[in-house]
Amino acid sequence: MTPSLLVVLDVDSTLIEQEVIELLADAAGAREAVADITRRAMEGELDFAASLRERVATLAGLPVSVVDGVADRVVVTAGVPELVARVHALGGSIAAVSGGFHEVLDPLAARLGLDTWRANRLEVAEGRLTGRVDGPIVDAAAKAAALAEWAAETGTPIPRTVAIGDGANDLLMMEAAGLSIAFDAKPRVRAAADLVLPGRDLARVIPLLGSAARG
Repeated sequence: MTPSLLVVLDVDSTLIEQEVIELLADAAGAREAVADITRRAMEGELDFAASLRERVATLAGLPVSVVDGVADRVVVTAGVPELVARVHALGGSIAAVSGGFHEVLDPLAARLGLDTWRANRLEVAEGRLTGRVDGPIVDAAAKAAALAEWAAETGTPIPRTVAIGDGANDLLMMEAAGLSIAFDAKPRVRAAADLVLPGRDLARVIPLLGSAARG
């Protein structure tokens, strides 16, 4: 049977309340500078890949154990469990794609019952962060490619795909989807989205899923 729906969410400031890179930067004493770079990248003022490399560089030398501490501080956005349950009840799949990091997303996504997910990886050497990303960076193009890949894998027609995000790095993914939802988003993203949801409750997406499932 053809899956009725594929929902793909951004992670930082969408699936979760925080920006993980900023939590990591706390441990390096660089949160203020990193937060400013993050804001400018999400507004579309900076190239995402270059901005991520700059932010990750501030983490060089931190023990890898800092990641576990950050994972404990992550707060899941209101309505996520309800959204996951509803997508599955409709016979659909729900995924997450992040410019953040697998080290934090992996346990979170498994706990929430997501079907698949993708993120960047932090390079580690001798138990410490090197200040570099390990492998290709998940940028805007990679997010759009992930949505298309997962739609093909699940046999979900593109008109039955939904992309939810808040920053400029989500724009190509949202453009590729059948339905794009700006969630408490930056102005540029709100202007480009099919639907705009203010506030911080992802359960508000649920009433929109019936029409998306029908394509």
